Amino acid sequence: MKIAILGAGGWGTTLAILLFYNGHDVTIWEFKASYARKLNKTRLNDLFLPGVKIPDEIKITHNLDEATHDKNMIVLAMPSQHTRSVVKEINPALIKNTILISVSKGIEKTSLLTMSQMLHEEFPSFSTDQIGVLSGPSHAEEVSRRIPTAVVAASKSIETSQAIQAAFMTSYFRVYASTDIVGVELGGAFKNVIAIGAGIIDGAKFGDNTKAAIMTRGIAEISRLGMAMGAEAETFAGLSGMGDLIVTCMSRHSRNRFVGEQIGMGKTLKQVLTAMDMVAEGVETSRSASMLAKKFKVETPITTEVYKILFEGKDAVKATTDLMTRDMKMETH
Repeated sequence: MKIAILGAGGWGTTLAILLFYNGHDVTIWEFKASYARKLNKTRLNDLFLPGVKIPDEIKITHNLDEATHDKNMIVLAMPSQHTRSVVKEINPALIKNTILISVSKGIEKTSLLTMSQMLHEEFPSFSTDQIGVLSGPSHAEEVSRRIPTAVVAASKSIETSQAIQAAFMTSYFRVYASTDIVGVELGGAFKNVIAIGAGIIDGAKFGDNTKAAIMTRGIAEISRLGMAMGAEAETFAGLSGMGDLIVTCMSRHSRNRFVGEQIGMGKTLKQVLTAMDMVAEGVETSRSASMLAKKFKVETPITTEVYKILFEGKDAVKATTDLMTRDMKMETH
């Protein structure tokens, strides 16, 4: 197939290479013209994916019309807060028969929409079988080096889920199919907030017990909020829920865990973000998730405390104490 990847970050570059070696005709679109020229010349994405060569056969362009014209699939691999602005520049006439696949893990802060919901809003004439997502525990640093990985392709249409599954599946990148697109997206987005909390635990020098509690109770509140928004409970026990939560809370590659760790060590959010080249989606998602929890009247104590630490300057130890001394509860409620 002819497939375009919009976004030349680490994940976009990794997926472009995977798809190329899977036999597809691949084009990468890069937002910055100067960086597109550098990638074309060096074939190395030193900023976001150092040490991994981009095959010469993969086309790299700054021209959005060139990238999106006559493609079977377009993979949206930009940070979620920037995706709509790029999508608005796509000529709908060029993609009327194209499947759009979001691989971003965030909630749009202005609208509180998932990426698939935003795409339906921007392309109201598109049918549900033209929009899908790909999510799960999958750090680019590992997938690019062919470390075995399993993820989920989701769409409201099972045929579209299976088409995405077939396009991406390799001997080291196993793809499962799902029709719970809402659950897959929300699991991928909300777990980043819990991962920041796990990083705060690391930075504040709490122990493994504390981190296990944050992760387990975190997936419980993610599930509650997700189900209130129309997702299926089972999805949060799968790869795009618990699986992605585990890797993001534990991995040295995790940007969200890193942000939390630095804040747990005493740095401000501004100090941490200023020093980062990559985007930690969980920062803005903590704001969106807190707003969604209020909208749907769902209790999300960990998400609330992470938000207060990030945006209200609450002390991490005080936040942890407040979580530990809440009213007594049944484990399932």
